[in-house]
Amino acid sequence: MRVISIGEVLWDVIGDREFLGGAPLNFSICAQRLGNEAALVSAVGEDARGARALELIRGHGLGTEFIQTLPEQPTGTAVAAMDASGSATFQIIRPAAYDFAGLDEPALGKIADARPDWIYFGTLAQTSPDNEALLRGLIAAAPAARRFYDMNLREGQWSLELVRRLSALATIVKLNESEAETLFCMTHTSENFSIDGFCRFWSQAHDNELICITLGEHGCAVWSHGALRVFPGVAVKVVDTVGAGDAFSAAFLHGFHLGWAIENAAAFANALGALVASRAGATPAWTLEELR
Repeated sequence: MRVISIGEVLWDVIGDREFLGGAPLNFSICAQRLGNEAALVSAVGEDARGARALELIRGHGLGTEFIQTLPEQPTGTAVAAMDASGSATFQIIRPAAYDFAGLDEPALGKIADARPDWIYFGTLAQTSPDNEALLRGLIAAAPAARRFYDMNLREGQWSLELVRRLSALATIVKLNESEAETLFCMTHTSENFSIDGFCRFWSQAHDNELICITLGEHGCAVWSHGALRVFPGVAVKVVDTVGAGDAFSAAFLHGFHLGWAIENAAAFANALGALVASRAGATPAWTLEELR
């Protein structure tokens, strides 16, 4: 599978520690570890964090040819606060370099010539109109690529109109149960929320082939072919949940692209999400043997 991701590179600042992150980067690292060809379109600042980010990205085996270094913008940061369960909330500092990512014509042509199978994107970076335009340009350059939209809604960093525009671009939409309930309540004032009701409405409104909703320790729910199925999670001792959803996305898309049965792709994704949640940071070390 060849996948191109577009979006933020940032540092998750957790107490006195910093972990390289950003959902598109976390996803790309996991996809690469699973044996796929992954590339990332983003930007970092011409600063110490940016230089360290590029070094670590290369250390993970990812290329950096589509990651710009911008002298007038800082590398992105997100300051995390952890609750007792290990869940994180973020204060995202903007503007940041990833808000100004770009692709010149030779770079866009190189991506088009590679014929990616999938384009992965989220919401955060697309709140920049230039980035949303860049995403649409990338889709136009690789029209055969299917699209995976991993919502990752951050407080104050999205709008319903933007989420609906991005959903309309997507083959697969992935979000968590809380996000699904929020979106349902914003669009249905007189109905009670249910995962089935949300998926039915959202898939019809945006022509999505599949919707995947993560349920934390309870696993995930997958809407496909007009039906909802729930797949149990894997019990682990949670250290922090940063990056677990991104790992889930990489594993699910890996299995889906290979034509696995949905239950096998979901089990694989639940396992990798749990494994990452059991370790500190967004992209901790893990092996395929541990995953199995």
